[in-house]
Amino acid sequence: MAASMASQAVAKGLRIATSKHILLDKAKCTWLSPRRWLNLQEYQSKKLMQESGVAVQRFYVADTASEALEAAKRLNAKEIVLKAQILAGGRGKGVFDSGLKGGVHLTKDPAVVGELANKMLGFNLTTKQTPKEGVKVKTVMVAEALDITRETYFAILMDRSCNGPVMVGSPQGGMDIEEVAASTPELIFKAADQIKRLYDLFLKVDATQVEVNPLGETPEGQVVCFDAKINFDDNAEFRQKSVFAMDDMTEADPTEMAAAKWDLKYIGLDGNIACFVNGAGLAMATCDIIDLHGGKPANFLDLGGGVKEKQVYEAFKLLTADPKVEAILVNIFGGIVNCAIIANGITKACRELELKVPLVVRLEGTNVHEAKRILTESGLPILAADDLDDAAKKAVAAIKK
Repeated sequence: MAASMASQAVAKGLRIATSKHILLDKAKCTWLSPRRWLNLQEYQSKKLMQESGVAVQRFYVADTASEALEAAKRLNAKEIVLKAQILAGGRGKGVFDSGLKGGVHLTKDPAVVGELANKMLGFNLTTKQTPKEGVKVKTVMVAEALDITRETYFAILMDRSCNGPVMVGSPQGGMDIEEVAASTPELIFKAADQIKRLYDLFLKVDATQVEVNPLGETPEGQVVCFDAKINFDDNAEFRQKSVFAMDDMTEADPTEMAAAKWDLKYIGLDGNIACFVNGAGLAMATCDIIDLHGGKPANFLDLGGGVKEKQVYEAFKLLTADPKVEAILVNIFGGIVNCAIIANGITKACRELELKVPLVVRLEGTNVHEAKRILTESGLPILAADDLDDAAKKAVAAIKK
């Protein structure tokens, strides 16, 4: 069975934190928010690059229009680029609720920087990757604008199949990395030096990706990283405290934050059947089967590998807090998951939260017989399911009923 658009979004959200608010036509659902990983603003990534000796444009960060004006004057550049700092892409074509069009502007007049910043800061910027209401801009980056004579895409990625990092140049078919600075031997050495510094940064910060788009050559013969996105290994937080301390939480969804506190992975969909699962594969399967039976998946919470009773209770609190949820489907399958702990957490949550929506539970794994006994003897109106197909049918039927 082909994976539905909704299940693909669930899988993607459980793996990475990239674009948000993608329309899922087939399942009539909107992907509201993925599992949150470390997110840095553009200027923060550039700061890390700068600290590692990577060549970037000179820049300042401003929180007020007057600070932006002063920054533009200090740059003393021929041309200045002003960029709104939000975590979503597509800023250049975005629109502010102040009426200003575009979150990226070029000018040769520092005074214009102040005027533009005044229409950016404190206003919402809406792009293809933001909510409909946009995201409030609290910071702008004021940078020196440089001409680019030639450019290419360059990235260092962690490739698990190769058991280490790999380098990628121009996946879109442009110049390959050897051509970036092929005009003179001096530029070849400069390009090689920048690549080495990017590689050192990749290792230093426990990155899973360092993407530069573009890596370009200027008319003055410099090789510069003009824009960058860095993804990090969340498991390295214990040794990358200074990097993770930079995490910009201002745009985080409160539900994502609350879920992460209990080591739960959250995916938001705009359906009406909330799902509590263990593992990305199971999340995809659950989404597909619900869709197959005419239902619409709502928010997902993924336990991953481990489980504690308190986690289950907190998961139910988050699931039931969504007013769109009309039923909850629990689908736990796997050898290491202690189903008895799941069952105790479910019964505790049902009683203390006074669950008002239908609850369908499918459990398979360690202590599953004890778990089923706990649910049966609880006296609670819990619908037991034999398998995922049965569970999805009962959840959809409960809503229709």
